[in-house]
Amino acid sequence: MKKNWQKIKETPSLAERFLMREKVIDAVRLFFKGQAFHEVETPLLASCPGAEPYLNLFETSLELPDGQKKQAYLLTSPEYSMKKLLAAGLGNIFQICKTFRNQESLGGKHNPEFTILEFYRANANYLDVMNDFEAMMAFICQALSLNAKKVVYQGCTFDLTSPYLKFSVAELFEKYLHLNADQLLNLEFLRQKAQSLGYDLSGLESLSADLAWEELYNQLFLNEIESKLAAFNKPVIVYDYPTPQAALARKKASDPRFAERFEVYLAGMELGNAFGELIDPKEQKKRLEADMLLRKELGKKDHKIDQDFLTALEFGLPESSGMAVGIDRLIMLFADVSNIDQTLFFPASEAFLD
Repeated sequence: MKKNWQKIKETPSLAERFLMREKVIDAVRLFFKGQAFHEVETPLLASCPGAEPYLNLFETSLELPDGQKKQAYLLTSPEYSMKKLLAAGLGNIFQICKTFRNQESLGGKHNPEFTILEFYRANANYLDVMNDFEAMMAFICQALSLNAKKVVYQGCTFDLTSPYLKFSVAELFEKYLHLNADQLLNLEFLRQKAQSLGYDLSGLESLSADLAWEELYNQLFLNEIESKLAAFNKPVIVYDYPTPQAALARKKASDPRFAERFEVYLAGMELGNAFGELIDPKEQKKRLEADMLLRKELGKKDHKIDQDFLTALEFGLPESSGMAVGIDRLIMLFADVSNIDQTLFFPASEAFLD
């Protein structure tokens, strides 16, 4: 199989597609610099990774000159470090960096080493971050000399101008599965709905109630809702996730059954994930401990909680909101390619599937 660098050598016109990465990253950086954000750099190698239950980590060890070995991990996100900088008082910050996730498919929409934009706006809510994302997309279109109303991707034309379409998770479950908010949060109603749709529920009995609910929720959202969002010709913002899906997002004051979290979808791709940030150290500690128990139930390796992150919350974070955006998927969109490997000079599939 010919490698991407060989294809470029043989067909120089392909270089333009691969150099879309440079153009998109330049535009993203210019956008945030123009908004007076500070660009920061944080470690990719750490002793304490995030506690996300469903993510698989790259593990390694740090070997010291005296022979000691320290457990280390390649991070799935720079989130904890960036929040420490928020606590330090840096204000609005952004970072474009590599992150790593193990046990994911090679090619398609995934690469184990991928590039993300992560940004945080101090003294702001998640609605402000929605606006930031929409403005950033318009800025990229302008930088690429594209008509934001008519961006062509895989034969379909998309309108990237504001405002984007917005649906709460509860609205989508009502729309596509005919479940109201109370039923969405109820394990038995989700079980009945999944059964009526022909799902195999044989493995649920061995799971705790919380994990069984998450498993059903994830399957129903992925198969019955997320797949349908691709039909819209504008980006779709899905917001207000149930609190079991809150991760590091704060609960809504008006309805604590749901959290200030949103994700953006376009053409069947999730482009970004955002939170109105949880800044209560006691609640965050409880969530991290619960996530670690869930990781254990899922058979994933145990690791330490980042106590320095909890110290930062105790030190004091401003009310803030942040977002992680998949840069590779933005490049796929603007380069009009369906496979992430077509945007990478050296995709993992070339190195590991030969």
